[in-house]
Amino acid sequence: MSRRSSRPQRRPVTTATSPCPCGRAAAYGDCCGRLHAGEAAAPTAEALMRSRYSAFAVQDEAYLLRTWHPGTRPPGVGFEPGMRWLGLEILETTEGSAFHTTGTVTFRARYTHRGRPGELHEKSRFVRHDGAWVYVEALFV
Repeated sequence: MSRRSSRPQRRPVTTATSPCPCGRAAAYGDCCGRLHAGEAAAPTAEALMRSRYSAFAVQDEAYLLRTWHPGTRPPGVGFEPGMRWLGLEILETTEGSAFHTTGTVTFRARYTHRGRPGELHEKSRFVRHDGAWVYVEALFV
């Protein structure tokens, strides 16, 4: 039987000059960090998907909840202790541009959980809500 520690989990260290977790060739502060800080909004569903992946990587619960559709938003995000996100691969996008109101993004995200490798393969659905892209739901593939 394992015992859980009562110590708070430490957030991953990411600085403005660190590589962005989303995989784009930009520093975090110039890429997803701007969105997390509220300095800009995601212009496409794919950009929102990338920024949400990065928010999971840096454990930014406020951003994840802010970009979740109010009809499907949970009360909180439970970050899994020992989870480390390693990379994001966008496989397909449908719609989701500045000219659309809906979009989907299919992706593969690699991680380790307590040292064991894993992969999340998901198709996420996004809509515009009050003019901004928000995450609605996941369809696991």
